[in-house]
Amino acid sequence: MAAAACAQPPHPVKLPQLLERDPYLAPFETDFQRRYSLFYNRLKNIEENEGGLGKFSKSYKTFGVNQFVDGGIYCKEWAPGAEAVFLTGDFNGWNPFSHPYKKMEYGKWELFIPPGQDGYPPVPHGSKLKVVIRVQNGELLYRISPWARYVVRDEDKVNYDWVHWNPPQSYIHKHPSPKRLKSLRIYESHVGIASPEGKVASYKNFTYNVLPRIKDLGYNCVQLMAIMEHAYYASFGYQVTSFFAASSRYGTPDDLKEMIDVAHSMGITVLLDVVHSHASKNSEDGLNKFDGTDSCFFHSGPKGTHQLWDSRLFDYANWEVLRFLLSNLRMWIEDYHFDGFRFDGVTSMLYHHHGIGTGFSGDYNEYFGLHVDEDALCYLMLANHMIKLLHPECITIAEDVSGMPALCRPVAEGGGGFDYRLAMAIPDKWIQIIKELKDEDWNMGNIVHTLTNRRYEEKYIAYAESHDQALVGDKTLAFRLMDAEMYTNMSVLSPLTPVIDRGIQLHKMIRLITHALGGESYLNFMGNEFGHPEWLDFPRKGNNESYHYARRQFNLTEDHLLRYRFLNAFDRDMNKLEEKYGWLASPPAYVSEKHESNKVIAFERAGLIFIFNFHPYQSYVDYRVGIEIPGKYKMLLDSDAEEYGGHRRLDHNTEYFSEEYPHNYRPNSLMQCNSQTTFSQHPTRCHKHHIEVYIPSRVAIVLQNTDIPK
Repeated sequence: MAAAACAQPPHPVKLPQLLERDPYLAPFETDFQRRYSLFYNRLKNIEENEGGLGKFSKSYKTFGVNQFVDGGIYCKEWAPGAEAVFLTGDFNGWNPFSHPYKKMEYGKWELFIPPGQDGYPPVPHGSKLKVVIRVQNGELLYRISPWARYVVRDEDKVNYDWVHWNPPQSYIHKHPSPKRLKSLRIYESHVGIASPEGKVASYKNFTYNVLPRIKDLGYNCVQLMAIMEHAYYASFGYQVTSFFAASSRYGTPDDLKEMIDVAHSMGITVLLDVVHSHASKNSEDGLNKFDGTDSCFFHSGPKGTHQLWDSRLFDYANWEVLRFLLSNLRMWIEDYHFDGFRFDGVTSMLYHHHGIGTGFSGDYNEYFGLHVDEDALCYLMLANHMIKLLHPECITIAEDVSGMPALCRPVAEGGGGFDYRLAMAIPDKWIQIIKELKDEDWNMGNIVHTLTNRRYEEKYIAYAESHDQALVGDKTLAFRLMDAEMYTNMSVLSPLTPVIDRGIQLHKMIRLITHALGGESYLNFMGNEFGHPEWLDFPRKGNNESYHYARRQFNLTEDHLLRYRFLNAFDRDMNKLEEKYGWLASPPAYVSEKHESNKVIAFERAGLIFIFNFHPYQSYVDYRVGIEIPGKYKMLLDSDAEEYGGHRRLDHNTEYFSEEYPHNYRPNSLMQCNSQTTFSQHPTRCHKHHIEVYIPSRVAIVLQNTDIPK
């Protein structure tokens, strides 16, 4: 493995391909060369000084507290600001000085505790521990190891306690990870809120109650938020305190391992929402001031604090920080069997200004220069290189709002090495349209532009909304569309009001056009598929520590008297259709129509035709649609179907025949034959191909060419 890593060339050999693909990047060739050189030199230094990237990134096996086969305990920490380091806990009666660490080079400290009689471990499983740091002024600081695998908080305490996790028999994974997916349909999830009950839900609940639901909905990937331990529940998991510990508020590490294993048995890929962009300011139970200084893992002074997030910022140029973060990724893959990562806060990492008070217009000068944190970018390149080298089947996703060019191109091209990036402009566009425009004023060209405006040969994850829009202070699409009427008019026993009708129809259309046109993958936040009412708010002082809004009411879809089931059914069938025809893995769509006055959008992708009529009241009886491939077409999906809460205005037995009549720069166009129409009854009508395509208002349909062999 080390030899493979060393084989990396000293320059990005495929950079010319990147520049040929996007000639506007040519003026920044030296920037790409410099970034790659930084990556190459760091990687080379790791190979020469640490015995290879494989050994370096497996430091979680030696740092922290680890048990040998013979029962002995080996402890290791990096605390460059410490004068002395000790281990204390239940095992020694909390004597702070009985087990001192030995000082090593470069700020490292180590301790070996021999096994007891008959090989009994001196630090039993489940016992509490603390690292004691004596700082320069003699003060003793009681700290949790940065490498701690399990931390818990008693109900009567504020801070977390470090618990030594080394059960006699750890969970053994039974099922292999699924093969790398071509079409990624992601269900963004939070274990703690994954229950209708007002409480913190468990890994077990997610395993047995939520995973089957995800499978039934047609999602093949679950992206887990808030798994890395975070002391403050309301931070949504983005203020991490213990990077190597799975959150104990949902259960044990083995419960999480079982959950992932069961997901794999269902063919579901599992991604971790990893937070390496910053860390909590907690010091008693976090990384901050671990060795008594304001630096250690972070930049010192103002550079080490994020102004908006009030959190600490990593020093990505620091050797031990690289060891810590790379080992963290590898531990989640190899111990828990995660299949990849969604890297949070990448924009904050990429720029010294962290994106604060900065807009990105797409001018390439915004992505190159002294304002770019090339140490952070180098870390991301190293992380992606390591993951691809050791676990090539793993997936990495970048949450970047800036649009950094080549972020999702291979490192060999001078790129960041990510597989996907989030199409973050799409949900913002839908919010802006719904908030600011009347339905008659929706701009079809602007919608299409937003959904298709992505870098060539960089994969994007499209989404109409994520957890960001569900949080208190914002609104989900369903709540924006239907608002207060969701409380009173979602029952089928009540009249279908114009507000609810509009909301249900547009909710389906927005999700389908985003799914089919917006990217190479699709994401949905749990509950939003059925228009979950209200917002998401975690227990905090401001809401009297209430769990009322920190839950997902999946039960709403099971009540046949409520209209939520219509949206749920449409989301499921939309995903199942993609699973069958694979438009996410197909080349980008060809948009043949974006008609402003008619409010019609039509495009082709994966051999299917997608037609959307966003007009609030105008239906079209004789509508010509341009197509590439001639033949007979049948309807596969109709948002107006009764089972989706529609008005049943379309006959699903209708056949659509192509005509060799160019339209909208396509060589053919469609005509319609109703189920009652036969060739013998109307030979001229069917063979002369007179166009009669019916597209009702606020309806989306998907057609398939039945003449093409599957």
